[in-house]
Amino acid sequence: MIGAAVLTPASSSGSFLITPNLGLMIWTLLLFGISLWILARWAFPRISAALERRQRAIEESIDQAEETRRRADALLGEYRARLSEARRQAEEIIDRARKAGETHERESEQEAQARREQLLERARREIEAETRRAIDEIRREVADLTVMATEKVTRKVLTEDDQRTLVADALRELDFSSLSPGGQG
Repeated sequence: MIGAAVLTPASSSGSFLITPNLGLMIWTLLLFGISLWILARWAFPRISAALERRQRAIEESIDQAEETRRRADALLGEYRARLSEARRQAEEIIDRARKAGETHERESEQEAQARREQLLERARREIEAETRRAIDEIRREVADLTVMATEKVTRKVLTEDDQRTLVADALRELDFSSLSPGGQG
């Protein structure tokens, strides 16, 4: 029996948890029920309230994020519209500047053309005047030379009427038309 006594306490020490005991089961269920009632009475409402507060805070954060996103989209749209308007205005300014530059260039060309024409016209007038003066001087020289040549050839002094007739004849024979600018003598 000694061997049986030694085996019984060792084998019964871990087996009471495995072997159902009606008294232990009742006390366990009773304590579980009381714990559940205490938790349901005081802990679960507070936990539910905390979870509801947390849910509301998360929903508010989501709503705020959506509102912020809507505002950001609106601002982005406004920014894009302003940027588009600024680009359009910049293009208008560039077009106006280009047109003003072209107008200024055209006006400058016209002014330069008009000035050049004025200078050419003045130069033509001056050339014509100088040509007339030169032709008149040549005519006087020819007349003087003709008179001197005639006097030497004839060895007499011509009267004024003779000189005029002689000069007029000599001048008619000379072709001054090629010297004048318009081809007229």
